[in-house]
Amino acid sequence: MDSQKIQFLSQDFFELLNRLENSSPPKWGVMNAQQMIEHLADFYNVSAEKISCKLYTSEEHLPAYKAFLLSDKAFRENTKAPVELLGDEPRPLRFATLAEAKDNLKRSVSDFAEYFNKDKERKTLHPVFGFLNFDEWVLLHYKHVQHHLKQFDLINAV
Repeated sequence: MDSQKIQFLSQDFFELLNRLENSSPPKWGVMNAQQMIEHLADFYNVSAEKISCKLYTSEEHLPAYKAFLLSDKAFRENTKAPVELLGDEPRPLRFATLAEAKDNLKRSVSDFAEYFNKDKERKTLHPVFGFLNFDEWVLLHYKHVQHHLKQFDLINAV
């Protein structure tokens, strides 16, 4: 277990999000700030099986995706999820304000930790990377969060 990544995802990440405003422009992509926050919450809800999905990656490609996940490589700018999964356009906003969306994201992160609290080896399905245990989800959430923080210039792209 990578305690630094867990610390980042549960605390440091939210300190960075305090700088995010509705008017914060993305450096790439089509999501606005609130859409990105709601997208991240959905991603956490997939990991805690609050949102169910199917696998979009063929079995023969899963080892390459898992190798990427376990590497230090970051998602590239404009990396897109399968169109079948998220569509071409961002989803409509579900919360009235950015603050409400951030609160929902905090709950989703907490629910994720609680979901895996008793069994870190439990595996849940990610639609691209396949079945992941807690440590693998932490790696994926970390990469995903870093990607979107860079997208909104909340951390420097390396």
